[in-house]
Amino acid sequence: MINRRILLQSVAATVAVPGVSWAQDKYPSRPIMWICPYAAGGNADNRSRQVARVMSPLLGATILIENKAGAGGNIGTEMIARAKPDGYTLGMGNFAPLAVNKALFKKLNFDPLTDLVPIGLIERGPLILMVRNDSPYKSVKDIVAAAKAAPGKLSYASGGIGGTHHLSGALFEHAAGIDMIHAPYKSGSAGAIDLMGGQVAMMFEQMYAAMPSIKGGKLRALAITSKARSPLAPEIPTMAEQGFPEVEVLNWQGLIGPKGLPADMVKLLNTTLNKALQDPGLREIILGQGNEVGGGTPEQFAALIRAEAPRWAKVVHDAKIEPE
Repeated sequence: MINRRILLQSVAATVAVPGVSWAQDKYPSRPIMWICPYAAGGNADNRSRQVARVMSPLLGATILIENKAGAGGNIGTEMIARAKPDGYTLGMGNFAPLAVNKALFKKLNFDPLTDLVPIGLIERGPLILMVRNDSPYKSVKDIVAAAKAAPGKLSYASGGIGGTHHLSGALFEHAAGIDMIHAPYKSGSAGAIDLMGGQVAMMFEQMYAAMPSIKGGKLRALAITSKARSPLAPEIPTMAEQGFPEVEVLNWQGLIGPKGLPADMVKLLNTTLNKALQDPGLREIILGQGNEVGGGTPEQFAALIRAEAPRWAKVVHDAKIEPE
């Protein structure tokens, strides 16, 4: 009887001691919510679901995708930043809310560099400068010549203010010393439709979205914004090859969590993400869209965000893009 009482007291004392990891539930012990700060059906949503599908069995937990779109990705990203740092709310960290929106919005309710924890890069991919297939512009130099001959006349489409479509165009304008009209649309696909209809002259579009129309003969590719030519379309020259090395743009996204996420959870999630990115099916999807497969350490992803933020703040300032 005494031994049993001592044993029970010992167990109770152990459970009551905070910080005893083996007495706590093993992480993860319940479903994880993955917040996507963009609408269902887009690239961020699709990639979130594809990555989560591979990571889920590796972690031994269900990963549920929840779309929280709006304000250029700020609404969903803020939800991640404000979440309890227990590892059960993670999300997709995208180029705009992590590296652009602090310069673009008058008020941002989170700081991308201090309120979020980078876990790992998932992918990054270039954009393609494209025109209608019957356009008179056969090269980047043709566009520059036409823009200089008629300042403020040529227009370029984008999927909205502050996205990679828009900022690629703004960066090109500044590098070439030209003045063009920015035509923002609700989505990149809407802009591409008007490009095919002749309502705008050109567009920088993400490679995965551009290639079907280019291969279908509806649009013509003039340049790609990566440092080197893409193995999927080696015939498309880089912006650097055409005299504009400054116009190097890669759209990227990765896994993030809220500030305060324990280091052991970050390590586990990063290791699991890296394993998931080695999955042949997932790699085929990412590479097949012209993107680079991510991976690496949390520190490397954090360094990318820190490097990109001031660069794009300068583009926003130079292009006189008004904060929203």
